[in-house]
Amino acid sequence: MIKILLVEDDPDILDLTSYVLRRERFVVTEATDGAQALRRWKTDRPDLVIMDLGLPGLDGFEVLRRIREEDQTPILIITGRKDAHDILRAFNLGTDDFVPKPFEFRELIARVRAILRRTQAAHAETVEPSVQLDGLTLDPVPYEVTWRNESVRLTPTEFRILYLLVTNAGHVVPASRLYTYVWGSDGADANALRSHISHLRRKLEIGGSSPGTISSIPAVGYIFRSAERADAAAMSGPMSAASREAGSAA
Repeated sequence: MIKILLVEDDPDILDLTSYVLRRERFVVTEATDGAQALRRWKTDRPDLVIMDLGLPGLDGFEVLRRIREEDQTPILIITGRKDAHDILRAFNLGTDDFVPKPFEFRELIARVRAILRRTQAAHAETVEPSVQLDGLTLDPVPYEVTWRNESVRLTPTEFRILYLLVTNAGHVVPASRLYTYVWGSDGADANALRSHISHLRRKLEIGGSSPGTISSIPAVGYIFRSAERADAAAMSGPMSAASREAGSAA
């Protein structure tokens, strides 16, 4: 049975949403504030968290941040907030998807099932091999990334984006391929991909250095370029003006 933790402080929305989820044969645990949500998440370890952002006490952002510090439980945000900065912040903190209020329950259930399909498919797939590139290591089993022995904490979605880009380092990966690889046949919108890419770029800046760059190729996709290989190519390129002058003088 699929366990869902539903976090909502509006009693009417909580009751109706719980009813709809249970009708779809999900096991639902409820929480009405942030502190209660964290306690129940730790106790029940649900397969999915559906959470409002405007919670009393600890708000949804803080709950999301604390869950992501410990685990990669899929999280779906439902919110009445329309500010693009709030939505971007939620993605940056690691949410897997969001549904704006008011929403149709058909859409909510469709998004829940899409997240669960991706999660279950990831577990069912043949495990992809670890990847190493110039000091950067990606291990698909625990979604672990290390750069020069420093750990980089990524969400499963961020990991899969980076994994596909790194395994194709130096080559442009079409956005359509990223959508299919990361989100499956359900696809995703360009804003979600840009948000995840933006967050990846910030997370890969460690101690003043980065394993490489993720560049956007307009109307095509994205490319990952290893920093060490770029430096090596620059050093092996044409001699500097000073070197040429020294050679001429000799």
